[in-house]
Amino acid sequence: MGLLIFGTIVIVAAVSVGVSMRHSRGAAAGKAIGAVGTVIGVVLIISSCFASVPTGHTGILTTFGKVEDTTYEAGVHFILPWQEVVKMDNRVQKLTKDMEAFSSDIQEVSLKYTLNYRIESSQAQNLYKTVGTNYATTIIEPKIEDAVKTITAQYNAENLVSKRAELGDKIEELLTASLSSYNIIVTSTAVENLDFTDEFTNAVEAKQVAEQNKIKAKTEQERQTMEKEEELKRNEAAAQSAAKVAKTEAEAAAEVAKIQANADLEVSKIQADAAEYAGQKEAAKNKAISESITEELIKYYYILQWDGKLPETYMGTENVNTILDITK
Repeated sequence: MGLLIFGTIVIVAAVSVGVSMRHSRGAAAGKAIGAVGTVIGVVLIISSCFASVPTGHTGILTTFGKVEDTTYEAGVHFILPWQEVVKMDNRVQKLTKDMEAFSSDIQEVSLKYTLNYRIESSQAQNLYKTVGTNYATTIIEPKIEDAVKTITAQYNAENLVSKRAELGDKIEELLTASLSSYNIIVTSTAVENLDFTDEFTNAVEAKQVAEQNKIKAKTEQERQTMEKEEELKRNEAAAQSAAKVAKTEAEAAAEVAKIQANADLEVSKIQADAAEYAGQKEAAKNKAISESITEELIKYYYILQWDGKLPETYMGTENVNTILDITK
């Protein structure tokens, strides 16, 4: 529409210059200026009859500001000079917003929230009718702030950190539902840079240190308990092993004693048999000797032992010659 107005103005100005200079010395120049201006004006008016829609956009046709039912895809389209084509971006767009919110335990938290979105191309005309082209500021930013504050208030400050992914999912779910009524599609979201006050951060750090010390003490106690249990098991195993060794040694000693007793018994038996045999042999020898001894043999051995001297002293009434009868 601007080209139409501007082209019309150029034509009117060119004609006016040409008419004003018709009766002057510069009549020829006036005609030339009028002709050139008219051509330029016509070109501008003709140009206003064409509209270009870039890739990734939807063209919304308006006539003197009124939205028509016609929409255009990417390309060049013919329109009436008094019509305009408003370009609505259908591509994925990014919106980042810094804000402050409060947790359920009234802790202030600063965060950055990023939303990637796009408008539904088939409903771009309705979005333009109801909201216009400034839908990011009019609709999306307030919805982001409302969703973030609503969901953040459901968590205490510690859970905001530990359950950050869950927080982001719930915010995205709420945003998706609220923006869908405006034909705005949420493609992805992100909760960034969660930050708390220094007092709360210091308190959390102190609590974490206490928890770590508690875990360390518990771990040390469990380690000592395990070591004591292991020592008891080792002592029990050693006692059982010693008992088994003592039992084995006692059984071995008993077996050795038994073997030794049997051996001693066998030796005693053999010795008894040998003594009995020796006695029987000696008895047989003595018997044989006794049976072989005669009076003459005794006298013979007596004579062998006599040194030829008579006793110097004799007591009795018998004749000495009768004691030893050497005549025989």
